[in-house]
Amino acid sequence: MKIAILTSGILPVPAVQGGAVENFLDFFLEYNDRHKLHDITVYSVWHPDVDRHPALKSDVNHYYYIDVSGIIAKIKKRLFGYFHKDTHHHYSIEYYLHESLKHLLRCHYDIIIMNNRPGYAEELAGKTNAKLVYNLYNDKLNAQTRASKKIFDAATLIISTSDYITNRVKTIKDSDKCITVYSGIELQRFRTDFVPKIHRSDLHLSQNDFIMLFSGRVTQEKGIMELIEAMNQLKDYQDIKLLVIGSSFYGNANNENDFAKSLKEKAEPLKDNIIFTGFIPYSDMPNYLSMTDVAVIPSIWDDPFPTTVLEAQAMGLPIITTRRGGIPEEVTEDNAVLLDTNEHFVDNLAKAILDLYEHPEKRKAMSEVSKKRSQLFSKENYAREFFEALEGV
Repeated sequence: MKIAILTSGILPVPAVQGGAVENFLDFFLEYNDRHKLHDITVYSVWHPDVDRHPALKSDVNHYYYIDVSGIIAKIKKRLFGYFHKDTHHHYSIEYYLHESLKHLLRCHYDIIIMNNRPGYAEELAGKTNAKLVYNLYNDKLNAQTRASKKIFDAATLIISTSDYITNRVKTIKDSDKCITVYSGIELQRFRTDFVPKIHRSDLHLSQNDFIMLFSGRVTQEKGIMELIEAMNQLKDYQDIKLLVIGSSFYGNANNENDFAKSLKEKAEPLKDNIIFTGFIPYSDMPNYLSMTDVAVIPSIWDDPFPTTVLEAQAMGLPIITTRRGGIPEEVTEDNAVLLDTNEHFVDNLAKAILDLYEHPEKRKAMSEVSKKRSQLFSKENYAREFFEALEGV
């Protein structure tokens, strides 16, 4: 089949600037390049680093780039935003879509995939004979979404990364066109026999320390403030240490918002027990996971399907997390402590940490389950199941 993919309109594909959604797209494009399944054209924003990327040499995957960052492009975006105020997305994203459609609508495609942007259908519906497929990684389409019924009806297939998102889509209408395909990670990168280049001693940590790791954006919904509060309850345990890896926005080591500042103030009394690393390149994450005893993912929002859980699981770590969003679909109670985010959350978080700290045999058993379960979430499984889903379109 001949397929077009409309990306987020924010980050480039290939994922030279990171981005979980863009990385997932790279996974199934790599799979398509290997197996020569379809002729695919990706419509992406441009970045200078994509020009040298080996993915552009594929004979089945093609890339059409939209400049949104040059001086002329910025002027055009502003003008577009001025004359198009009632749009589904921010004017910058709508400008990317407008420029993409100039080319896309001149081509014949069997399928158009909207990568995490179902709202694009407002602009596309009735302008193409291609079948529309939405690929959702976030809660972007539900009964409260603008023009939800129109967008839902325009789709031939809606693929979600978790049952949580699928069920949110079904608040519009319970339909068999809504299916779940679990996303995956690069298991070869995250593996238990990984040989680290960074060690505990590099962070002034000892072999006897009990190390927990939080990774992700340092934002309120990720539950990091509650984790710091739980650490305050455990301040008498000097060998319980916490690594906080991440910044307040993707890839920005210097961006520290008010929440991040208040977080560090809360952590100040525990400055010997909490290490804020700031942004760490994704390629270095296995180094930090390999020195960790337990991963803590304390999301207090409905996290759709966080890859941090999958990465920790692949590294054979016990996990402390929450019953929010798609997280319970990633783990089981044999390798994760699942907590409710109620008024007792901080207390229960502290108790869960202390329980695993005091029971190394329990951590070992959970670790074995994590290793086995991680095999379900490989990037190969994800890409294969995604393309199998398209066969029914």
